[in-house]
Amino acid sequence: MTDHAQTLPLSGITVVSLEHAIAAPFASRQLADLGARVIKVERPGEGDFARRYDTRVDGLASHFVWVNRSKESLTLDLKNELAMSALHRLLQKSDVLLQNLAPGAAARMGLSYDQLKALFPRLIVCDISGYGADGPDRDRKAYDLLIQSEAGFLSITGTPESPSKAGCSIADIAAGMYAFSSIQSALLLRAKTGQGSGIDVSMLESLAEWMGYPLYYSYKDAPPPERAGASHATIFPYGPFRAGDGRSVMLGLQNDREWLAFCEKVLQDSSLAHDARFQTNALRSANRAELTGLIEQAFSGFSAAQVATKLNEADIANANMNNMHDLWNHEQLRARNRWVPVDTPVGPVPALKPPGRSTAYEPRMDAIPAVGAQTDAILKELGYDSSTIERMRTAKAI
Repeated sequence: MTDHAQTLPLSGITVVSLEHAIAAPFASRQLADLGARVIKVERPGEGDFARRYDTRVDGLASHFVWVNRSKESLTLDLKNELAMSALHRLLQKSDVLLQNLAPGAAARMGLSYDQLKALFPRLIVCDISGYGADGPDRDRKAYDLLIQSEAGFLSITGTPESPSKAGCSIADIAAGMYAFSSIQSALLLRAKTGQGSGIDVSMLESLAEWMGYPLYYSYKDAPPPERAGASHATIFPYGPFRAGDGRSVMLGLQNDREWLAFCEKVLQDSSLAHDARFQTNALRSANRAELTGLIEQAFSGFSAAQVATKLNEADIANANMNNMHDLWNHEQLRARNRWVPVDTPVGPVPALKPPGRSTAYEPRMDAIPAVGAQTDAILKELGYDSSTIERMRTAKAI
């Protein structure tokens, strides 16, 4: 841990995370960003299986690099009594136990909140699972795509002909965000009560919360939003429109005042603003095929950059249709100094600072650990001597 971390909001907090893949690692990385000491417990030898998803970052996995900076890696085989004893010794000095193991695995090892609260009354235990700790689906395995499907996300995403998943792990991210905020809330509560608590985060419930708009739009069996590709399902014009150079411009109108400005200043056809087919957003959405043709006809004589200039002059919200290479080089991120190097086992790589720039502190941006990089140091900190550590290694406990 760097000296700088001592000034961060969560400095002095120790998090032990039995984590893999995305949801729990994303939550714990954000706790580390705020200064918490995060000890990532991994399987001896192989570590978190997400380390081997791909080799895109100089031989490291893209998912792993994203969510595992500023952590310490401790290898323990928790099926081994010596390793479990070491974990209990570590929990005596810790504030949070976070886990997203297979359904029921933590409880079978005696690591549920109910099993630990008598031993460690101040410990906060946060469990992330696909469906939650109870209910008929509690034992179901859950992966990101499956939860996107179960939560109805696929039913509203994609084209009318084909549903599409989100291009990133949205269900894992949602669960990780709620674990992150719930753990912070539990720390605040413990400061008042002196007692730890159990937190049960479900991927399904997390993504269902994010589905609030389409849920309420479909209230009392009303028709749900239709899949509209990159366009908005119910607001129009709102989405991509092709310019004369073949590139697309993403634009969005929110109200009738903007519709009038769009017609007069961008399309240069004020009569459209009063056309009976397009008088209201509901009508514009119902007649979107006709309106798309008129808009793209007006855009056909201009490049995407020229259309964007017109939209900016009319104060109409718009954006570039960027790809990942464009995002790496985004001038706004560069101007705000959002990229910083972090160390890895293969050398430094760029990383984005976490959102939420503070006037009080800079976030922690420390190294991504190799498997078991801090195992010996942590065990020595817990009182194990070198010969005992070597016996644990021989017994394959670490």
